[in-house]
Amino acid sequence: MHGITSDTLRRHFDGAQARAPRVTTWVWNHRWWLGVVLLPTLIATLYYAVFAANQYESEAHFIVRSVSQPSSPMTGLGAALSLVGGSGATNSDALSVGDYLNSHDAVAALQKRLDLVSMFRRPEADVLSRLLVSHPTPEKLFDFYKNKVDVTHETETGLMIVKVKSFRAADSYAIINAMLDLGEQRVNQLNERAYKSSLASAQRSVAEAEAGVTRAQQAVTAYRQGRRNIDPKATGAAQVSLVTGLQARLSQARAQLATLSATLAPNSPQVEVARQQVAALAAQVGAQEGRLTGGSNTIAAVAGGYEELMLRKDFAEKRYEAAAASLEKAREQARQQQLFLVRVVEPNMPVKSTYPKAFKTIATIFFALVLAYAIGWLIIAGMREHAA
Repeated sequence: MHGITSDTLRRHFDGAQARAPRVTTWVWNHRWWLGVVLLPTLIATLYYAVFAANQYESEAHFIVRSVSQPSSPMTGLGAALSLVGGSGATNSDALSVGDYLNSHDAVAALQKRLDLVSMFRRPEADVLSRLLVSHPTPEKLFDFYKNKVDVTHETETGLMIVKVKSFRAADSYAIINAMLDLGEQRVNQLNERAYKSSLASAQRSVAEAEAGVTRAQQAVTAYRQGRRNIDPKATGAAQVSLVTGLQARLSQARAQLATLSATLAPNSPQVEVARQQVAALAAQVGAQEGRLTGGSNTIAAVAGGYEELMLRKDFAEKRYEAAAASLEKAREQARQQQLFLVRVVEPNMPVKSTYPKAFKTIATIFFALVLAYAIGWLIIAGMREHAA
């Protein structure tokens, strides 16, 4: 029994000694494949199996549209026509919101609201995937943020798709909700800016027209005070009526004088009275006509200046009415162009970690290294053949 055991052990030892050079030779002959392909793959497998931290992803969808747009996204020919027509501006606004969510401004706002640095440095995060420094520069925090946040725009539907990864489900949920809030604030800012811009010209026109009405009214008031006449037009009409009445009475008096002169003696008392009455009425008519049209300060001149001022005042009031109507129309158009953010898909609270995708990543690394090794081997083999 003892002899058999010793012989067996000796044979195994001799076999191991015989195999050792073959193993060493195989390792040496395949050292480049082992170093370039197998070792990095084993290191990646060890990292993802032992050290890599779980990451949770939350996703949300939204669109940016105006009041005049249909509430549902259009596809096909309708979408193409809408891009050519009325919704192009809204698409650009949606892109501007997406660009804002991918900007330094959004990162700074999120840092103030949520403390992104603490979220990206959770204790469960591994060294390779966490934010390394506790007080990063804005540029460093922004670069890390872009690795954890993805904002994309679908041209056909107009949807903005937001995805956020972090080391805790609650963190991803909080970050994506805060981003949507920032997006809504951004849309409100765009609305306010567009509203002010579209109404600025109409408001200036209204202000100018209102100032014109005020100036015209002041000119009318000053004219009335200067002429001591509240209504020169009515005064002129009354004066014309007075002259007309006097002329009628003068005609009657002249007719009566003619009748008396035909039947009575020229020196008759009745004829003399009639003659005096005609002379008095003629003097009154002349005086009143002179007051009406006799010079630059007559009733006709005053009424003419007053009518010119009233014409200017009426023109200023019509201009104000037109400007006010234009302002109201501009307000309605601005209201129709108001944008708002519609949450199509609300953010989800992750339950299961979706990152890192260990198998997919390891397989990608392995096949990429194999491809690199094969290309390198072909290049070296070609060089050797060429040298030979």
